[in-house]
Amino acid sequence: MNPNLSRLHPYPFEKLTQLKAGITPPKDLSSIALSIGEPKHAAPAFVQQVITDNLERLSNYPTTRGTDELREAISAWATRRFHLKAGTLSAERHIVPVNGTREGIFSLVQSVVDSTRPATVVSPNPFYQIYEGAALLAGATPHYLACDADNGFIPDFAAVPAEVWKNCQILFLCSPGNPSGAVIPRETLAQVIELADRHDFIIASDECYSELYPDEAAPPEGLLQTCAAIGRDDYARCVVFHSLSKRSNLPGLRSGFAAGDASLLTDYLRYRTYHGSAMPIQHQLASIAAWRDEAHVRENRTAYRDKFEAVVPILRQVMDVDFPDAGFYLWPRTSMSDETFALELSARQNVHVLPGRYLSRTVDGYNPGENRVRMALVAPLEECVEAAGRIVQFLKNY
Repeated sequence: MNPNLSRLHPYPFEKLTQLKAGITPPKDLSSIALSIGEPKHAAPAFVQQVITDNLERLSNYPTTRGTDELREAISAWATRRFHLKAGTLSAERHIVPVNGTREGIFSLVQSVVDSTRPATVVSPNPFYQIYEGAALLAGATPHYLACDADNGFIPDFAAVPAEVWKNCQILFLCSPGNPSGAVIPRETLAQVIELADRHDFIIASDECYSELYPDEAAPPEGLLQTCAAIGRDDYARCVVFHSLSKRSNLPGLRSGFAAGDASLLTDYLRYRTYHGSAMPIQHQLASIAAWRDEAHVRENRTAYRDKFEAVVPILRQVMDVDFPDAGFYLWPRTSMSDETFALELSARQNVHVLPGRYLSRTVDGYNPGENRVRMALVAPLEECVEAAGRIVQFLKNY
């Protein structure tokens, strides 16, 4: 077996299952899951119809690079959304469809990391665990940059020692952040691009929450948008990942894309051809319809906005909690151990959240996820409000 498999940590939800083993929540209270970031809003009916109308395409092998029409739809969407110079993000050279951001991110690391020399993969901490797992399986060493309230949940890149950058081959960004929802501003993104040029590493920006934001007039900036703003129209050393899972409530479609540096994506596509990650054609056709429509995305944002506006004031009765910049998570402090909070809340109120330490690693004795929990406001509004009320009752009675 690959010896690097033994380096993998249990997934956060494995830890949560182990934590709650043996408890029996009250049977008179319905279970409300705020622990998993799986969108529960209805999938767009028009997307479902496209799949239904094209089931005969199950008889066709898809290509790894996807259809021209899909890549053109993605190019058009990204160019509009991120104010890119026309023609600089070409469907032919700058876009690779992926089967969701998890699969895409994993395969990028496998294709990029050169383990014949010292290899470091730098990521925020807390983080999406695939960053770490992909690095370990590629033979690289993860390096974690703490994200906490003191730095606005955005790493202090200027404070990273030069020796870390020396061996860095990939830097992961997550903006809006999981779990904090923090959005990295243009000035910081430009700083990171300068660091990548100076130390010759790749920036991989996970932007799967970019379309969930509170202010319709102020969408989060993306890495390619910063590239365009500073005149970097070749997107050198920059790759972004986007998905329809959160934007369009289509987590089961497994549809997203990588876009950016064409020279990097050429070899990435070659790796993926052997990796066998082609998106089914009927899913490509459904994805085209989704990327071309914004009405359902605005409705989605409205639904999340309504939940935040209802839930946060309730929780503020008993918790230190803020509205996120974007995304669908709350990341509140807890007055007790995050594990104790999650365990007792499940046992007493049948409401389930994720301990923050399960999303983080301890470095030099410090874990930035401790004494925080992640709450995903993915359930219907009524359930989210009910869950908030139970959390208040739990903390008042604990």
